[in-house]
Amino acid sequence: MFFDDLPVGFRFETGARTLTANAIKVFAQEWDAQPFHLDEAAARASPYVGLIASGFHTILTAFNLTLEASDWSQSSMGSPGMETVRWIKPVYAGDTIHVRAEVVDARASRSKPDRGFVELQYDTVNQDDVLVASYRATHMLRRRQAV
Repeated sequence: MFFDDLPVGFRFETGARTLTANAIKVFAQEWDAQPFHLDEAAARASPYVGLIASGFHTILTAFNLTLEASDWSQSSMGSPGMETVRWIKPVYAGDTIHVRAEVVDARASRSKPDRGFVELQYDTVNQDDVLVASYRATHMLRRRQAV
């Protein structure tokens, strides 16, 4: 997919992934070592009353799901950043998440006609269709043909 394939209003959904207790603990050991991500007994005693995924684990899983769902391998030129990252509800061990994405802005570069910037709203939902996380990201993508 190139810049030209992603007009404002374009939507897509990803496949799904289940976050297992083991995956949650492995991620947390390296990146977010808090008791409610690492230890099931401590997690049960926490306000979450169960083992939950790090918000970073949730967002990175969502990001990988979007890469799998949209082939930007020939057009991606990176990203200038993300905005409004929100962790809305906990993702528990055994939850299955997927992403709904919508293009909310698309603009061709004024100075470099070979590329454009596409802003997408990503909403991550669990198996019960409950919104658990969201973020907005801008992607710099090649155009099919320079204008």
